[in-house]
This record gives sequence, structure tokens and C-alpha cells, in this order.
Amino acid sequence: MTSARPAISVMLVDDHKTMLWGLERLIGGEQTGMRVVAMASDSAEALTLAAAFSPDVIVLDLDLGGVSSLAILPLLVQRSNARILVLTASHDQATLDDAVLKGARGVISKDAPADMVLKAIEKVYHGELWLEQAMLGRMLTQLTQPGGGAAQATAIGTLTSKERKVIAALVYGSGTPARQLAEQLFISEHTLRNHLTAIYRKLGLYNRLELYAYATKHRLGEMPPTA
Repeated sequence: MTSARPAISVMLVDDHKTMLWGLERLIGGEQTGMRVVAMASDSAEALTLAAAFSPDVIVLDLDLGGVSSLAILPLLVQRSNARILVLTASHDQATLDDAVLKGARGVISKDAPADMVLKAIEKVYHGELWLEQAMLGRMLTQLTQPGGGAAQATAIGTLTSKERKVIAALVYGSGTPARQLAEQLFISEHTLRNHLTAIYRKLGLYNRLELYAYATKHRLGEMPPTA
């Protein structure tokens, strides 16, 4: 029997062949509802394949042969519009926080059980965040530090009425999956992603977590008046 839902397409980025082999078999299993569309072992290959395959989710190792993949993380998001799930052995809080600030939608340890890895992929695919509570608290604290001025006021002034409605809906339903947010706004999920991309560009942000904190700080959670 063929599933009504299309499989979640996943790209793997890790410099260890054994890890790639294991992840491919875990994620590509018959019952997961996922399929591995590409595998990369270094930054250059990751950027090329992300643009070529446009996967739904990229599972990214932060250490690629001794080289940090943090520098390419925003580029991966831009080139593929994929959600990034960081799978790492690192426990350095500053590094993991930086990964989220640069666009990762989730962070999970390489020691995590197989079913948790699959759950994390599914959650970030549906627009949710996969973060430990302590990390979420640090992110919100960092993102709501005082700052702003004329430059931020100018950036906020460039937002359209539709973009402000998207922001308000996101603030009101902070943990709501993208698909449900789109339904609430009577638009397609693709259109919602386009709006979010434009909002991130205008405000200098990378992801929903940053946007939520920014909108809360600058009181952008209210629906604009209708024309």
C-alpha cells in the first residue's frame, strides 16, 4: 500500500563513512517515511548537493574532518531552503548555540537513540524546533538583549502588512508547525516559507527562534489593522 504522504527527503553530511552508512540505513528504512537523497563528506560537496537536491532536511555534522561546518550552515539554508538538524558529538554550549543562531532548527547528540534521531528529523521537517530546554533558554536570553536604534526601526518599517500578519501568527502560536500556521493564515506552506525568507532577510535573522525573540522584543506580535 502506497503512503498518501510523500517521503521526507533527507541529506546527510558527515566525514565518517561508517556514520553515513549507519544513518542511511536508519533513515531510509521502509517504515520511517523518509528517504536519503544525497550524502556529503565535506563543506564544498555539501553546498553543491544541497543546491542540486533541495532536501527537506539536512542532517549536519559540525566537525567535518577537523573543519567546522558552522560557516556553511547559513548557505545551506539559503541554497536549499532545507531545515538543518545538527547531529554532533560536541558538548560545547557556545558552539551549539552558534549553530542555532546561524539557522539550525535542531541539535541532537550522536549518542541519542535511533528513534529519537528519526523523531527529531520529523519534528524539524514540520517546522518545529528540536532543542534542549536549557539551550532554548540561553537562546532567548541572548536574542532579547538590549539593542536596536534607528537601523532596526528602519528594517521593521520595510515589513509589509502580510509579513506582519505572519509574524503575529508565529508569535501567537510559537510552537505551531509551519503547515498549521499556513492554514491559519489561509495561505500555502510554500507561500509561508517565502514570506519567512523575506522577513529573515529584512530583519537580519536566520530562523523562527530568532524571529520569535525579535518579535517579542520589538512588540511585533499584534496583528496590523486591515486596510
